[in-house]
Amino acid sequence: MKNALFQPMQLGNLTLKNRIVMPPMTRSRASQPGNAANDMMAEYYAQRASAGLIIAEGTQISAMAQGYAWTPGIYSQEQITGWKKVTDAVHAKGGAIFAQLWHVGRVTHPDNIGGQQPISSSAIKAENVKVFIDNGTDEPGFVDVVEPREMTKQDIKNVVSEYRQAALNAIEAGFDGVELHAANGYLINQFIDSEANNRDDEYGGCIENRLRFLGEVIEAMVDAIGTDRVGVRLAPFTSLNGTVDKAPVETYTAAAILLDYLNVVYMHIAEVDWDDAPDTPSEFKQAIREAYTGTIIYAGRYNTDKAGQALISGVADMVGFGRPFIANPDLPSRIKNDYPLANHEPSTLFGGAEKGLLDYPEYQAI
Repeated sequence: MKNALFQPMQLGNLTLKNRIVMPPMTRSRASQPGNAANDMMAEYYAQRASAGLIIAEGTQISAMAQGYAWTPGIYSQEQITGWKKVTDAVHAKGGAIFAQLWHVGRVTHPDNIGGQQPISSSAIKAENVKVFIDNGTDEPGFVDVVEPREMTKQDIKNVVSEYRQAALNAIEAGFDGVELHAANGYLINQFIDSEANNRDDEYGGCIENRLRFLGEVIEAMVDAIGTDRVGVRLAPFTSLNGTVDKAPVETYTAAAILLDYLNVVYMHIAEVDWDDAPDTPSEFKQAIREAYTGTIIYAGRYNTDKAGQALISGVADMVGFGRPFIANPDLPSRIKNDYPLANHEPSTLFGGAEKGLLDYPEYQAI
């Protein structure tokens, strides 16, 4: 079963050494001020370069796009230079790495975006959602999000342009490609999901309209850097950060058809991953496989057997292992050799320094 994980594969112009993906995970350790990637982050990703593909943590495309304190950006020259350290370190170890381009929309607080009011598809506050701000200590301070303002047509044009430039910046920084973060309740998801979007123009209402912003952003990025370097992450069944869709099967099957039409290099589906979460319906996975002919990545609560089954059945081409990669920098080796997995320390996930980031060792046989 696990042998399926270790077959090489072609992703655009890249030849990947295995089917194991390190998915994007926010760690909030960018250098301050400036939110630039740094040497510590370069070492962290290089330690994990045995993954077939690394998708780096969510990276804001503008100052307005930031949802949490201490997350990295990719809109200044300092940030591009910082990420170049990371990509060079990963490539030196024979790895492949994509940037995840991120705009949080309403999932932020004015303290994180220079005192401005957040923007979204609609002026609807995300209920029961908190973000963390820099409260002057090493510990994040959690606060409620605020009501956003509805984006104007000019706002939409501006953000599409920011995504295009961020894609160019990512290639300048040495990334092999980019992943558009259209999942988990952030800005693009706020347009897609019916209950977060009450617009009455061409960006709201029917499914085609709610997918329009997604399509425009993808087209801009593809025009800038090519289809073989643009992937997209979606989260059909999660209600993270307050976005809910009334008909997710219909909406996200339509999204898969759109991604196939736009010929993006992969579709990355984030499954619900809390402990007693329901599995993604197998009928939906089959519908997605039929609608989209490119590479499909699934992530969320996978172990070796479940991942192998997904690959052998053909519903997935690659599988992401999120939390296991935090405490197991050599995760592919551990999977291949049936070595035990270490557990991560939750208190060190966000913020701080090297502790809980760089100090998890590779497996040593006693």
